[in-house]
Amino acid sequence: MAAVPLLPPKHLLLQACRGLPPEDRHPVLRCAGLLADLHERRLTAAAGATGYIDHERARMVLDIDRWVALELPKAARDAHLHTETVGTVVDRLAQFSALAYLTLASAPDEAMHEAATRLTELALAYEHLAHELAEGRRRLPNLTGNREYEY
Repeated sequence: MAAVPLLPPKHLLLQACRGLPPEDRHPVLRCAGLLADLHERRLTAAAGATGYIDHERARMVLDIDRWVALELPKAARDAHLHTETVGTVVDRLAQFSALAYLTLASAPDEAMHEAATRLTELALAYEHLAHELAEGRRRLPNLTGNREYEY
C-alpha cells in the first residue's frame, strides 16, 4: 500500500517561508517560499503597485489548493468544514513570516514578540489542520475559482 501524501510539517514550512532551502521539493514548500518572497516585496512596494504581486499570490494559493485536492485523502462527508483552504493558510503564514522578519529588523521588542506570537499560533493551527486532513477528520471549502486578494 502506498504512503498517503502528507502536508509538510510546520518547521519545514516556516523554513521555506524564511528562504531556507527545503529538505525536499514538496510543492507546498516551493509555493510557501515564493509566497513569502511576494509578501516581502509587497511590504516595500509603493502604494497601489501591488496588483502583479497579488495576482501571483492568488496563483500560488490556487496551486497549493489544487495539489491538496488531488493528493490528500478525501474527507468523510460529515467531517467538520474548515473555514479556509490550505493555500490561504500557507499564504497567511508567509505573510506573518515576512512581517516577523521585518519587525525583527526594525521594531521594538514588544512588536517582535507580538509578530512571533501570531506566527507561532498560526503555525500550530496549520499543523493541527494538516493532521486532521491526513486523518480525514476535516474537509476544506472548494475555493479553487479565480481569487483576487484585496487589503
